[in-house]
Amino acid sequence: MEGNFKVFFWGMLVSFLGSLPLGTMNVTVTQISVQKGVADGFAFAVGSMIIEVIIVRIALVTMKWLAKQHKLFCLLEYVTTSIILFLAMASFVAAYKMTGFVSSLPIQTVKPFWTGSLLSLTNPLHIPFWLGWSTVLMNKNILKPSFTQYNWYVTGIGIGTVFGFMVFIYAGNYLVLQIQQHQTLLNCVIGIVLLITAIIQVKKMVNVPASVRYSKIIKS
Repeated sequence: MEGNFKVFFWGMLVSFLGSLPLGTMNVTVTQISVQKGVADGFAFAVGSMIIEVIIVRIALVTMKWLAKQHKLFCLLEYVTTSIILFLAMASFVAAYKMTGFVSSLPIQTVKPFWTGSLLSLTNPLHIPFWLGWSTVLMNKNILKPSFTQYNWYVTGIGIGTVFGFMVFIYAGNYLVLQIQQHQTLLNCVIGIVLLITAIIQVKKMVNVPASVRYSKIIKS
């Protein structure tokens, strides 16, 4: 039971922290909450969370098969690392240009639940983000490839996502205004964190054989 709670906690923590950087999702949920009310903001959050949990659960089911395909999994690792590096560079460029994020979605005409579902479904970072973190947790022996642990893990992810959105639902425009006023600093911090993450990932890929990295994923 302790192992299940630990993996639940890590899933919730990673998901919560991953929901905080300013982007289309949390700016949109803020606009919905301010313009249409807290209930609609929660509807958006739930729609987004359901799609994210489904995507992550499917990814975890196929993870063991992917791990056995060493070349394919290596390619996925390179793609994930490249995306992280791209996001790091984009954060530094945004900081240099002093730009932020703006949501231009038709939130007045689309039901909040379906807006959240659609945005989550079209988010290209769900799979590389969660496969990367899941691999890290498996290598740390926190997440084990079992049906029960996967369910606890995605439950934590779902709750963490909603908690992350709650910050923006209740803080409203004040939080967005404060973040936008310090957007340059925030972009720099995000860029540094992403760059460090990519460097660690590259170092692991170079120094640790693939058979070792995937061994805990393949074991059942």
